[in-house]
Amino acid sequence: MAAVVRVASIPGHDRVLTAVIAGTSSLSFLGSGFVVLCYVLFKELRKFSYKLVFYLALADMLSCFFTMIGDPATGFYCYVQGYSTHFFCVASFLWTTTIAFTLHRAVVRHKTDVEDFEAMFHLYVWGTSLVLTVIRSIGNRHAHLGTWCWAQSGRTGKAVHFITFYMPLWGAILYNGFTYLQVIRMLDNATRMAVGISDRTYQSDPRADVKALNRWGYYPLILIGSWAFGTINRIHDFIEPGHKIFWLSVLDVGMASLMGLFNSIAYGLNSSVRRAICERLDLFGLEKLRRWLPGNPTLPNQQQEGELVPLRSQDQP
Repeated sequence: MAAVVRVASIPGHDRVLTAVIAGTSSLSFLGSGFVVLCYVLFKELRKFSYKLVFYLALADMLSCFFTMIGDPATGFYCYVQGYSTHFFCVASFLWTTTIAFTLHRAVVRHKTDVEDFEAMFHLYVWGTSLVLTVIRSIGNRHAHLGTWCWAQSGRTGKAVHFITFYMPLWGAILYNGFTYLQVIRMLDNATRMAVGISDRTYQSDPRADVKALNRWGYYPLILIGSWAFGTINRIHDFIEPGHKIFWLSVLDVGMASLMGLFNSIAYGLNSSVRRAICERLDLFGLEKLRRWLPGNPTLPNQQQEGELVPLRSQDQP
């Protein structure tokens, strides 16, 4: 990934880390590719809320692709791997902030103009990713170290790395956490108020509501789980550059490379996707394959826990 770990070139360690990053990146590539494929094949998914998920999955997929390029020694492919993984990995966590912003604006602020922000989202995500990638490249000599390119040596290079990747990353984590906390609190209060006014007029399934609230609460944890070990590894490497912790490096690259898989499950595999898949299975007479899908997305009154835009209907008592 963009924040690849720097370890001493120990052949045995290099082989293990190469295998870990190849395996986990492959899983993330497949998961992200599934979301992209669903968006392309199912026209009913091409609404604004899922379009943001599509952009997120596309960034994850490209980040994983360039991570899996291999072990470029020097030259052009080394530049491609270094720039591309950083660019798309930053774009990935920035797209999660646009999803959080959209959900907050629709649910908490009761605005219906979220689609007007699409051009601004693209400028914000791709523009910021480009600027941070260029800043990180200034004064940095691309080189091959162990299994990756773009190795930064010296405290200055490591500080630039931290400023251009980990600071924006944890800023995104804090923003997502605060935003989803407001959304969850808003919907929880609305649910309690509706139940208190009239049990008969409020038809939503409380268990489905709890499931939805829990699902949104997991979103910020994806970035934390994916990058906590990488952050610890960067700080440790800055403080004690001569002492590498191999098991921490394994967790660093493994969890970071799984971010695309986590995103595809949390953001991409929602009730609308499962419903679309079930409809195609029914069309081709493959109803028995439904049991492999989580839940039963064909029920007409099922809570759409993964949707953003339909949540506005819950704001009305």
